[in-house]
Amino acid sequence: MKAGPRNTIADIAGILIGHASDESAKSGVTVLRPPAPSIAAVHVAGGAPGTRETDLLAPENTVERIHALVLSGGSAFGLAAADGVMKGLADQGEGYAVGPHHVPIVPAAIIFDLMAGGDGSRPDYAGLGHQALENASSDVELGSVGAGTGAMTATVRGGIGSASSIVEGAGTIGALVAVNALGNPLVGSSRHFWAAPFEEQGELGYLGWPALMPEDAAKITLKHRPVPPNANTTIGVVATDAALTKAQCKRLAIAAHDGYSRALWPSHTPMDGDLVFALSTAEPGRKAVETEEMIDLCAAAASTMARAIARGVYEATSMPGDPKPAWREL
Repeated sequence: MKAGPRNTIADIAGILIGHASDESAKSGVTVLRPPAPSIAAVHVAGGAPGTRETDLLAPENTVERIHALVLSGGSAFGLAAADGVMKGLADQGEGYAVGPHHVPIVPAAIIFDLMAGGDGSRPDYAGLGHQALENASSDVELGSVGAGTGAMTATVRGGIGSASSIVEGAGTIGALVAVNALGNPLVGSSRHFWAAPFEEQGELGYLGWPALMPEDAAKITLKHRPVPPNANTTIGVVATDAALTKAQCKRLAIAAHDGYSRALWPSHTPMDGDLVFALSTAEPGRKAVETEEMIDLCAAAASTMARAIARGVYEATSMPGDPKPAWREL
């Protein structure tokens, strides 16, 4: 495997990413728009998720294709971002036609950033969602932007991360993630990333793992003590141009959670709403992947997601009032 030319999820042809941020409130919205309605699934592995339109993504349920995905800050308030995206898409004639109406399918997930040091205002998340849709492009900005504007981890700022991998003979995998973890992306109190073994093209500064693991490498360092409810979440998307069924997309989402475990210690706690959407942008009628190809894609989903998480932290920048430093300040 090797990184794609952009090393972002935009290496999946036609995928566009848009951000909108409210820097005063330290919150924002990120929208993924596929090139056409795409087969999608989701897997929730954290104990405190905040979601919209995820039940329909179960393999046994009828609707297979989505028109956009939303990652938002704002806790439950941020779910309104999908309203703005739906309106924008419907105004463009996108969505399932129902008589004179168009109904876009826009699943969404949120992070908790209400304690990120903002001014306490409540953004218009529907408006931010609409703006993020309008801003969508193949140039994917990383770090403290969009849904990552107020993201934090146990030790440093979080943010928006993305990465890609070309899987020979199978297709391309791309990952996009808003890193707001209860746990630590770094090895103990060091500057080294848990995801270091998967690094491509110096995307994490070529630090690798420490020559000797620090004594506190296995220490459970959490963002909050005591832990408030609904206070954390890492939410992401893994996409491929390989032809997957809805059930295979579900399996890809499950595998991508291994990237969370590779990049964050601990992950999938009762107070993380950890979630991964998975989608296939392959055109209808293409031959579905075989089992051996699927194994390679699942491995790539995990490693690419781990890299995306670390890149979200690596690319983050500090803002006034931050409760945690940016990694670059360590």
